[in-house]
Amino acid sequence: MTTACGVVRRLSRRRREEVGVATAAAATARASDGGDGDGSIVAGGAAADVAIDAASRSSGYRFVVVALVAFALMLCNADRVIMAVAGVPLAAANGWGERAIGLVQSSFLWGYALTPLLGGILADRYGGKVVLGGGILVWSLATVATPFVAASGSLGFLLLTRAIMGLGEGVALPCMNNVISRWVPKSERSRAVAVSMGGFQSGSMIGLLAAPALLAAGGLPGPFVLFGALGVVWALIWSVTSTTYPAQSTFVNAQELAYIEDGGATTEATTASGSAAKVTPPFKLLLSKAPTWACIIANFVNNWGFFILLAWMPLYFKQVLGLNLRDAAWFSALPWATMAASGIVAGTLADSLIARGWSNTHVRKLIQGVGFIGPAICLVILPFLTTPAQALAALTCAVGCTAFTQAGFLVNFQEIGPKYAGALHGMANTAGSIAGMLGTYLTGAVLEATGSWRAVLFVTAAVYAFGAITWLTMSTGERVFD
Repeated sequence: MTTACGVVRRLSRRRREEVGVATAAAATARASDGGDGDGSIVAGGAAADVAIDAASRSSGYRFVVVALVAFALMLCNADRVIMAVAGVPLAAANGWGERAIGLVQSSFLWGYALTPLLGGILADRYGGKVVLGGGILVWSLATVATPFVAASGSLGFLLLTRAIMGLGEGVALPCMNNVISRWVPKSERSRAVAVSMGGFQSGSMIGLLAAPALLAAGGLPGPFVLFGALGVVWALIWSVTSTTYPAQSTFVNAQELAYIEDGGATTEATTASGSAAKVTPPFKLLLSKAPTWACIIANFVNNWGFFILLAWMPLYFKQVLGLNLRDAAWFSALPWATMAASGIVAGTLADSLIARGWSNTHVRKLIQGVGFIGPAICLVILPFLTTPAQALAALTCAVGCTAFTQAGFLVNFQEIGPKYAGALHGMANTAGSIAGMLGTYLTGAVLEATGSWRAVLFVTAAVYAFGAITWLTMSTGERVFD
């Protein structure tokens, strides 16, 4: 680790020197260019100006990295949401009831709950490039295999395949936080997380919209094979275009590197002291602080509501509002488009408020408060609405407010402990996975036993309210861990 630290430091210095060398060379060319006449001198000066401008212009490659992360998260969510649509014909073909559908939905989370913490630790130690690339390969291959395993009629093997898919996807969000903490300066961090999570939410919309058409065109394998293949292609592109730190990338010039590192991005020199023991996250210390638990509880609450909305809203529209599966997919997909846009608005607003002098703590409390209180109110109202348009409006408002979490607790990991952002997110995401697992399964059990959607929605609203109270009383936007 000490050797790697030295290598990255040398790379950083070398990149920072590039602008100075190029600028000096251009200036020398201008000064020494006597030419044969005024025209030659002007031409030489213009060429030198172009050289200076080219040398000092920021490469902007961090935006490419963020875009790649956003696309990976889009595939992550699209792959998992396909089952929300395919689960109904799959269950009908095999004679399974709603409890079995809930079991299939929650089995994804059996694997998903196991890898966020491990993925976060590995990302902090080895970098998000390797861990995220490996994760997407695992979940994409499992996605391709899903329809063929389901065709065998074996519920057990299908549950195992979904769990393996969850193992791969469990590393995605901790890796996202790790990559952004290293590639993005603090002043752009809320927006970077919002754009990445916008990709995540867009995956819900794209999966729900595309799945019915792909099912009609290619049968049960259609959506699974297409999205799984896209994941494999992404992994290949990621392997040749990304690096652990921007200082290692040939696509990042000196000006951009200086902007990133001077802007507070995590670098190897600040995340390791040369001692291997220091690299291991101090879990006892992390768990002894209230802000850590604020993030853990927030992730639990967010995932409880998110996975219920993601997995069960198509069935809600079908059973309660009388829409067929294709219409339910269209209607329940539209709010996710709003969520993607709302998240970017929240990120922009958060960065803007901080730039105007608001404290990080006040901004995170405000933004996350909207992310929890808004959905709670909407879900209380939803069962009293009787038309598809009214229900769609309430659901759209709920998930739109939920998107504010992208500039709330999801950024907070990098603020309270930038050295351990991956591990902190991993712990919180593990709690969130447990919440999603319980929420999706219990929803199916309650529906099969009582047929009551009202009970499901009211309990979910109460969970959101609990999350708001704990966040407002326990969170901070300041650094807690050195």
